Amino acid sequence: MNIALCYDQVLPARGGCATYITDLARRLVTDGHEVHLYACVWEAASLPAGIRYHAIPGPQGPRFLRPWQFGAACEEAICSAGHDVSVGFDKTWGQDVLYPQGGLHLASVAHNLNKHSSPMVRGLARIAKWFDLAHWSFAALERRQYLGRHRPLIIVNSAMVRGHFQKYYGMAAADVRVLYSAIDPSRFPEQDRPRRRQAWRQRWGIRADESVGLFTAMNYRLKGLEPLLHAVRLLPPRLDFRLMVVGHRSTRRYERLARTLGVADRVRFLGSCREMAHCYFAADFLVHPTFYDPCSLVVLEALACGLPVITSRYNGASELLDPPSEGYVMDDPHDHVQLACYIEQLLDSTRRNDCARAARQRAEQWTWEHHYRQFMDILAELAARKQAA
Repeated sequence: MNIALCYDQVLPARGGCATYITDLARRLVTDGHEVHLYACVWEAASLPAGIRYHAIPGPQGPRFLRPWQFGAACEEAICSAGHDVSVGFDKTWGQDVLYPQGGLHLASVAHNLNKHSSPMVRGLARIAKWFDLAHWSFAALERRQYLGRHRPLIIVNSAMVRGHFQKYYGMAAADVRVLYSAIDPSRFPEQDRPRRRQAWRQRWGIRADESVGLFTAMNYRLKGLEPLLHAVRLLPPRLDFRLMVVGHRSTRRYERLARTLGVADRVRFLGSCREMAHCYFAADFLVHPTFYDPCSLVVLEALACGLPVITSRYNGASELLDPPSEGYVMDDPHDHVQLACYIEQLLDSTRRNDCARAARQRAEQWTWEHHYRQFMDILAELAARKQAA
């Protein structure tokens, strides 16, 4: 098939959707499909040879208008290109398929309010949104995407997100296909684990016998780092535990909080890490108490690496878990006591090893191959429908 993929910045080092598109493009090219990428910037070294690039001019002007520029440019570029199927992944329209891996903007706004523990602060943040031009712009763009004249086939990466389409746009469940996210496990070869674990623990000043929880995110506040630090404070001093924080370089605020809480000696802020396999292999489990994740790839990557997972019900990836087999799912990320309790459970080596085995088994039940076959079935169905029309 001749397949077009549309996303503004395909930089896999940032993780998330860009990593998924890179994995998908690699497999599509390997299978002999003709792949076209419409983007403003991309990292060609991470993408497969043979992909065809179409440069979309970088949007200019205010932030809230840039997605409109990119969406309009994509629509114009692909409208007469003759692709069998076109797929958009974010704030675009005019494609045959929309696969919003970041979920709905309206749902994201609602969940973002939950990161504030104080009801008063949440109320003030809700009022502030009324004066946020970006909010109204993105909400209007979303209506353009899903309620416009050209209705795309919609794929979402969790039942949670499908529920958001029902709640905010009144769409029937049957009109929204659920296809859980997946990762390419070949990026995490198990035979590399012992060597990398030793080398990177030494580099980061972590002892071989310490139990290490990994927290990784670009948006620390939304993904629950603040309540996690409070939970670390509740862990008994006798427990030999270290928290590794990986992602955004800006950590000053959370380093101050760690010092205030008296846990600075138990937290290692590592900033960005280009090769996440180092982090997964150096850790013993993943802690991801997020306030919003349509279907977190870090959870899937952790499972593929045999790491038990602690996450929240606000993460669509929790639907793939069977707690407490592979770890735990929190009802409220602000519940410091429950979070500390779950961490303490995984500090028991016997319990953690049982969860690690279950995590590997869970990862084998929903693989990249399962995901890819279902995705290609949807594209083939749509291509046949277009051809018949």
